[in-house]
Amino acid sequence: MAEPQVLFDYTGHLPECPTWSESENALYWADILEGEIHRYDLASREHKIITFHEEVGCFALREKGGFIVAMRNAIWLSDQYGLLQHKICDNPSNPQLARFNDGGTDTRGRFYAGTFWSPGDYNGALLMRVDNDLTPKVIQCDIHGHNGLAFSPDGRWMFTSDTPNGVIYRTPLDETGEPGRRELFRRFQKGEGIPDGAALDVEGCYWSAMFDGWRVARFSPQGELLQEIPLPVRCPTMVCFGGADMKTLFITTTRENMESEELAQYPLSGAIFTLPVEVAGVKKGPFIER
Repeated sequence: MAEPQVLFDYTGHLPECPTWSESENALYWADILEGEIHRYDLASREHKIITFHEEVGCFALREKGGFIVAMRNAIWLSDQYGLLQHKICDNPSNPQLARFNDGGTDTRGRFYAGTFWSPGDYNGALLMRVDNDLTPKVIQCDIHGHNGLAFSPDGRWMFTSDTPNGVIYRTPLDETGEPGRRELFRRFQKGEGIPDGAALDVEGCYWSAMFDGWRVARFSPQGELLQEIPLPVRCPTMVCFGGADMKTLFITTTRENMESEELAQYPLSGAIFTLPVEVAGVKKGPFIER
């Protein structure tokens, strides 16, 4: 397999939530701590930055144009320039202690956003969903730091990770997409790295960015380790599939809380990497409003 390559000359603070736009041939991502959504056009190599007034935990492209964006205090609809148009709901957690983090859409075009419980004294985070009619609903609790949201190709399973606790879960979904009881998919031991953002391929395999693990890992639908891709940085944050054939893996990484010595030794921390893969990824559709 080819080695990961840098997408372009860029390093961010905490890049997350890479999102491929098939119609635009462009990659979007958030820099959470900078309150930004970025757009990079692969053909023209144009890089745009859209600024918001607080941290952008996650977002999704809207079918009608613009974004649905989960910021620290609330989830909003915005236009393509970042102008806030409609507040959907407040953060159901204490926003001073738990900002929004990883999120995305399911096969029905509904938006999911989880939180990260900063104090770390107990599992105080949650996962919520915004339905197509803009109704918000908390669907899971007992989480320290939500990450790793992905949906199986057949729509029967939702995968999530709890990064600080070093676990990946899977949750069965009924015919309407409502979740059942979550179950353990894989647990990681000290020194292995911890599972951060993720994506699924069309074979149902789970690709996880292994934060503090120097790699991306691919797991079978049964949780068996199939493949590992080493990276030249310690902390990848999330992956997504894109490209014309959905066989390009985009990998975001971070430089948050890194000392100057580490940044000097690993200057690509915070860069975005690309990797051609053999199996196509599951397409992530837009948020659909009705």
